[in-house]
Amino acid sequence: MHPAAAPSPASASTLGPALRSAALGLGLLLLATVCSLALDSQISLTSEAMLYVLAVVLAAYTLEPLPSALCALAAVLAFNFFFVPPRFTFAVDSHEHLIALLTMLVLALVISGLAAQLRRKTESARRSLLRAQQLQELAGELVASTSSDKVVALGQAALDRVFDGPNTLALRRPDGSLDFGLSLGDKLQEGMDCCMREAACLGPGTGRWPGLNAWYLPLGSKEALQGAVCIENVDAADQQGREHALALCSLLGQALQRLQMERAAQASQHEAARQQLQSTFLAAVSHDLRTPLAALLGAASALQTQGDRLGETERSRLLDSIASEAHYLASLTENTLQLVQLTSASHAAQPLQRSWESMEEIVGAVLHRVRLRDSRHRISLRVPKDLPLIEADPVLLAQLLSNLLDNAMQYSPGAIELQVQTREQQMQVSVKDRGEAIAPALQAQIFQPYARGDQSGTRGAGLGLALCRAIASAHGGSLHLRARQGGGNCFTLCLPLSPQQPLAGELP
Repeated sequence: MHPAAAPSPASASTLGPALRSAALGLGLLLLATVCSLALDSQISLTSEAMLYVLAVVLAAYTLEPLPSALCALAAVLAFNFFFVPPRFTFAVDSHEHLIALLTMLVLALVISGLAAQLRRKTESARRSLLRAQQLQELAGELVASTSSDKVVALGQAALDRVFDGPNTLALRRPDGSLDFGLSLGDKLQEGMDCCMREAACLGPGTGRWPGLNAWYLPLGSKEALQGAVCIENVDAADQQGREHALALCSLLGQALQRLQMERAAQASQHEAARQQLQSTFLAAVSHDLRTPLAALLGAASALQTQGDRLGETERSRLLDSIASEAHYLASLTENTLQLVQLTSASHAAQPLQRSWESMEEIVGAVLHRVRLRDSRHRISLRVPKDLPLIEADPVLLAQLLSNLLDNAMQYSPGAIELQVQTREQQMQVSVKDRGEAIAPALQAQIFQPYARGDQSGTRGAGLGLALCRAIASAHGGSLHLRARQGGGNCFTLCLPLSPQQPLAGELP
C-alpha cells in the first residue's frame, strides 16, 4: 500500500486561502445562528433575518465574490432550516415566508456583488496610487542618475517591483542591435527586435502579436529609441498594468535620451574648446612670434653682413637685442606649451607628478633666478619658519611664481613683496606690487588666454596669468586678484594643505 502523495506547493498555496474563506463564512453563519437561537423567544422572525443579513454583509466585505455569494445562499438556507416554519426542514408553509426568503436571497446577493465591486475599485485605486508614487520616486532617482548603467539598474528594480516577470531590459547599441548582457532565447530576442523596429508595444491586449505571453515595450520614442523591455507572464485584460509599464518605459527612455544628449553636448563643448584653443594658439604663433623673430633676424643679419663696420657699442646693442628677444621667445613658447597641456582634454587622464615639497625651497630657487634680472633689487621676501609641506609639482609651481614676479616687475616701478603664510588649511603665496591698480571690470579678463589688462603698450602675449591660474587649478587651488590699499595689485595663490604630513622616513 502506497502512502498518500503530499500536496504540491502550488496546490497548497491555492488550498490555503479557500479553507480560510470557508472557515470565515461558516463562522459568521454560526455566530448569526447562535445569536438568533439565544434571542428566539425575545425577537421576531424579521429581526432574526436581519442578523443573517448582517453576517452576509460582513462576509461580502471580507471574502472574495464567489465565497461571498455562497455565504449569502447558505445564510438563506440556514435561516429557512432553523427559524422559518416548519422548523428544521427546508419546506415553507406560506407564500409570505417564501417571498421573504427570496427577497433575503436577492438582497444578500446584491450586497455581495456591490461589496465585491467596491473592493475591486478600492484595490484598483490603491494600485494606481502606489504606481503613481513609484513613477514619482523613479523620476526623481532618474534625474540624479549620471550613467546608463544606473538608469538600467533603477529600471530593472522598478519593473521587478511591480511585475512578477521575469522582466528583461536591454539597451540599444550604436549599430542598432540590442545589448542583452546575457544569452536569451531566440523568441525573446526576436520579439524585442520587432518591438524596436515597429517602435510599438507588442503582446496580449495590444492588437499586435496577441498570442504571446509577454509584453514587448520600446524605450523612448520612434525618433530616439534607446532599447526595449520584455515583461513575461502578463494578462491581456490588465490594461492598467500595461499602461503603467509604458509609463515606466517612457521615463527610462527619457532619462537615457537625456544622458545621450548630455554626452553629445559635452563632446561638442570639448571639440569647440579644442578648436578654440588651436585657433588661439595659431593666432599667437602668427602674431606674437612674428615680431621677435623679425627682430632676431634683423639683428643677426646686421651682425653677419656689417659686423666689421659696426662699432663695439652697436654690436653690443644688437647682441643684447638678440638675447632679449630670445628670452621673450623662450618664455612665450614655454607658457604656450604649458597652457595647451594643462587645458587639453588629455590632461585629466594624466595627473600631475606630485611629491612632498617645501615652499621655502621653491620660493628661494625662483627668487634667485628672478633677482638676476632685478637690477634694482625691488623684491622683498616674507616667509615664516616651519611651514608645512605641500603635495605639488615643483616645476609648475616655480613657473607660476616666476610668471607672477615677472609680471610685477614689468608693470610695477615700485617695490614688490613676496609673502608666504598658512591660513584655514591653506598655504597662501602673495605677490604684491605698487603698479597701476587693475580695474575691477578687467580683473576676470586678464586671466583669459591672450587677454591683457593694461593699455600701456607694453609687449606681452597675455599668457602668463592664464597659465598661472591653470597651474593653480591643476593643484586643486585657486589664484585671485585684489586691489591694494594705497595703490597696486595683490595676486594670491591658495593651495590646499594635507592634514596628514609625511614622516621624515617617508620623504625621498
